[in-house]
Amino acid sequence: MIAEASLFAAPGPVTAIAAAALAVLFVGLWAISVRISDVSIVDPVWGPAFVVVALVCLLVGDSSQGAGGEGRRWLLLGLTAVWGLRLGGYLLVRKLGDPAEDRRYAAMRERRGAASFALYSLGMVFVLQGVLVLGVSLPLQVAAERRTGLDWLAWIGVALWAVGVAFEAVGDEQMRRFKADPASKGQVMDRGLWRYTRHPNYFGDFCVWWGLWLVALGAGGTWWTAIGPLVMSFLLIKGSGAALLEKDISERRPQYREYISRTSGFIPLPPRRRQG
Repeated sequence: MIAEASLFAAPGPVTAIAAAALAVLFVGLWAISVRISDVSIVDPVWGPAFVVVALVCLLVGDSSQGAGGEGRRWLLLGLTAVWGLRLGGYLLVRKLGDPAEDRRYAAMRERRGAASFALYSLGMVFVLQGVLVLGVSLPLQVAAERRTGLDWLAWIGVALWAVGVAFEAVGDEQMRRFKADPASKGQVMDRGLWRYTRHPNYFGDFCVWWGLWLVALGAGGTWWTAIGPLVMSFLLIKGSGAALLEKDISERRPQYREYISRTSGFIPLPPRRRQG
């Protein structure tokens, strides 16, 4: 239980080993990207990178924790793997269907110039993503060092995680079908979950990581690891997620302005009535 643990539990050797594993993963991926001149291969690895951390937590977590701590580590690995591998698989299929480098990275390459872009991408794309994965996954790492068993808070976290996975998976599938329909070309997706939020997939990620934090919170001494889901929330809402996606979409699709006027930007809500 929470009361049985210290109020502050710093990450132990799990964090150091997870950092080393992520370094090998992302530096190796960077070397491949330089060879094929495509930085966007990093995107499908984002979700599976968290699975690597969760696996390290399971294998390296304090074996003296007994069945209670091991059960939490197995649960966190299972939840992270379902989310991360589904997301990675979805992005991989999308990447294979459109092998060109993502326009965001192509624009970065053009601005920096071919000569310096390789080294620039190492720090600003691959190392940065590795650091973000390590930071966001802090709840998993710290919980791996605790010995308390599962409690009611963990199951609330599982329920929130399930809502998030459902929103993300259903939203992604709805968008895939929309894009696959030739009649949808140039149109704005505003059906299904996309009728209630402009970013059901990002809202799903938001729920997933706050749910995982609640599972970890029951281990005790992990309250401060809320920095992980807070960083993820910032990325989804203001960083590389919704804000970046909508930066110029209205210029490319004028109908999107009207969609913004009636649809919630993040939290699912009933659509607003059209003016006039």
